[in-house]
Amino acid sequence: MSGISARLRLQRPDFLLDVDLHLPGQGVTALFGPSGCGKTTCLRAMAGLEQATGRVEVNGEPWQDSATKLWLPTHKRQLGYVFQEASLFAHLNVRQNMEYGLRRLQPGRRRVSLDQAVELLGLGALLARMPHTLSGGERQRVAIARALASSPRLLLMDEPLAALDAARKAEVLPYLERLQRSLDIPMLYVSHSPDEVARLASQLVLLQAGRVAAQGPTAELMARLDLPLSHGDTAAALVQGQVLGHDARDHLLSVAFSGGQLHLVATHPRTVGESVRLRVLARDVSLARTRAADSSILNLLPARITQLAQDSPGQVLVALDSAGTPLLARITQRSC
Repeated sequence: MSGISARLRLQRPDFLLDVDLHLPGQGVTALFGPSGCGKTTCLRAMAGLEQATGRVEVNGEPWQDSATKLWLPTHKRQLGYVFQEASLFAHLNVRQNMEYGLRRLQPGRRRVSLDQAVELLGLGALLARMPHTLSGGERQRVAIARALASSPRLLLMDEPLAALDAARKAEVLPYLERLQRSLDIPMLYVSHSPDEVARLASQLVLLQAGRVAAQGPTAELMARLDLPLSHGDTAAALVQGQVLGHDARDHLLSVAFSGGQLHLVATHPRTVGESVRLRVLARDVSLARTRAADSSILNLLPARITQLAQDSPGQVLVALDSAGTPLLARITQRSC
């Protein structure tokens, strides 16, 4: 049976986690919400690091069930866990740190080889290096590879980029995207960054005060005006498209999607036919009642207004439908 289900309840003196999750058995699902909403607690409970009551099942394998008193300790749950800090063994080099993840796994149960983890995370030139000689991004890539080396049935990531600066985040994100495309291992990714969620997650769980506010496809939830993710300066919609071509002279990438074509500045060409995911910020979308002429704007798309919502004093969010693709625009009250 494919899929991940977790019905968990954990009472603390000042906090209650009470969630019922039904997640796909592949791809990346993001746990998103403000600090203190229960993201990390939920992840730790699924790993067995917190004694929550309820049931956890991963692709047909039960890990705990309070009704039958089933409880697998963390070391018997076939999972990988990546924390905010890499926490590498300082006395071991990169290869030895990764090999540590193989120790409790019989050769016949290995689904991810060490060589595959090295290739996916670009670690070939670092294998003999010691942790203290690595950058923050390199250390975190090693930590992810170490978790993959245990061939987990579920990979848990607790804000793995939170401790990195913008440059190091930009370094690691493409490798996480590669893992998403290349591995058939479901990932549960905790984040409070809308950009990370938009780039990585196909499914999204919004948590508020220990409870699930919404769960479903990321593109759908990001465009819902009744949810907090669609409000504020980072409000955006996701567009799934396909590369049509690259104009090397003007450095423009052409992408087709259900609503038409988009032209994007891109210094590196992409493969024609390649599937791409675009994040379109609501603050970058303007509206016109008629098609604009003599404008510097390249991307002119027909769309239908489906909903309006107040965003902040003087600003309004507009939900749009562009031939089946949801978009958002953030405009002034006067413009509205």
